[in-house]
Amino acid sequence: MLSESATVAPSSSGPSPDLRHWETPYADALDRHAGRAPIQLMVPGHGGDGRGLSARLADFLGERPLQLDVPMLLDGIDLGEDSPLAQALDLAADAWGARRTWFLTGGASQANRIAALAVRGLGSGILSQRSAHSSFSDGVLTAGLTPSFVLPSVDSRHGIAHGVSPAALDAALIAAAHDGHAASAVYVVSPSYFGSVADVAGLAEVAHAHGAPLIVDGAWGPHFGFHPDLPESPARLGADLVVSSTHKLAGSLTQSAMLHLGHGPFADRLEPLIERAVALTASTSSSALLQASLDIARHSLVTGEELIGRSIAAAESFRAALRDDPRFAVLSDDFGAFDDIVATDPLRVPIDVSATGVSGHWLRQRLIDQDGIFFEMSTATSLVALIGAGSVPDLAAAHRALVAAVDSVEAHAERTTGDAAAFPALPPSGPLRVLPRDAFFSETELVPAAEAVGRISADTLAAYPPGIPNVIPGEEITAQTVAFLQAVAASPSGYVRGAADPQVASFRVTKED
Repeated sequence: MLSESATVAPSSSGPSPDLRHWETPYADALDRHAGRAPIQLMVPGHGGDGRGLSARLADFLGERPLQLDVPMLLDGIDLGEDSPLAQALDLAADAWGARRTWFLTGGASQANRIAALAVRGLGSGILSQRSAHSSFSDGVLTAGLTPSFVLPSVDSRHGIAHGVSPAALDAALIAAAHDGHAASAVYVVSPSYFGSVADVAGLAEVAHAHGAPLIVDGAWGPHFGFHPDLPESPARLGADLVVSSTHKLAGSLTQSAMLHLGHGPFADRLEPLIERAVALTASTSSSALLQASLDIARHSLVTGEELIGRSIAAAESFRAALRDDPRFAVLSDDFGAFDDIVATDPLRVPIDVSATGVSGHWLRQRLIDQDGIFFEMSTATSLVALIGAGSVPDLAAAHRALVAAVDSVEAHAERTTGDAAAFPALPPSGPLRVLPRDAFFSETELVPAAEAVGRISADTLAAYPPGIPNVIPGEEITAQTVAFLQAVAASPSGYVRGAADPQVASFRVTKED
């Protein structure tokens, strides 16, 4: 069997990639630079070797990363119109079906902020899926956008937020325009953390019919489009901007990401806006190592169909083993009940553990402590396993450890003493009374929860589960929201991100005149 790092030719079932994709122009340029054994009288301070103060760093990493860690603006690497970096970016755009791609070293969080800043150039209104990542909310705040929202479907039993259907998006866009907040852009999330995939083509059609580009937060789907059994790349389905957290499942180094510009009707207007937003948010000392890992990840995905197929097959075997045990279920088997879900990421295995009588949080920590097995995330009723594209972890060992944990004496004690509290229904958000930017930068004060009702929030508060922001800067705090947040905070399996204190006994609000 080939090792996980091996590269194999694509299977005969699919088209062969452009021969250029067998190259890694940017990574190769770094190789050539290191091969010259240069004397570096420039940054970075380690000088590309492991001597002096860098000896400990070299012992920790090896000298090779130091040799490849070069600054920006070097001939033969990233200078010029047809530089190796420019070639790598062109290849990435081709691989994901984009008109243009940017390598980012600030993660998908940077891509989200860029997207928000860029679409401000089209207008001030943004219609966003309410479960947007906090980095996009930060971008909305920074850009001074006026948000309106569309709620995703929610699996209330498991506290999971999924996606948005085209019909729900159309209704939300009509309602926003009726309320005087016509959207100049639309932001949705696909896939979800649990692997549910929305109808991106249908959502793009709806957004375009309303005169708005579609931004897809595809952070969790950077591998889409690289195997027949995977969903398609959103850029090929009509998305205008696609956020891609390449490191999550596509093999690049942590904190590396891409932003893809599609070929849609807004591309000409968006491209210069994105270029300026990238310059505004990017470091002037972007990591060569991270960018090289993006170049190599693209090459590995395009040329690694057979290895990706092995990952998919391993994940399916894991799901089959779970289905054979009545104490477990595969959450995605029931995704058909939600009209917004049209596909599932096969490399995500969301496991329903509610029948075991112990919480997913307890199981995840038990597996970490006892077996050194790290699941991606947990909720009160679930665990989520993530399998990187092209990797085949020991899922059989993970299954054995999971069964052993459920059968353990500690699990029996946990079942005896555990208290799985039910959460109240998700309350509607309060009205947006001032722009998020204005609320965030206003003078604020902390007030007791009882006094916060009717006041304007200066913070974003999101209860987990399901992770949907319950209040954002500028929104009025309602009695229902206070009750919901405090109930979640009091539960052993819930918490409130952004709260001023763990019990949500106080709220940060704007000062009144």
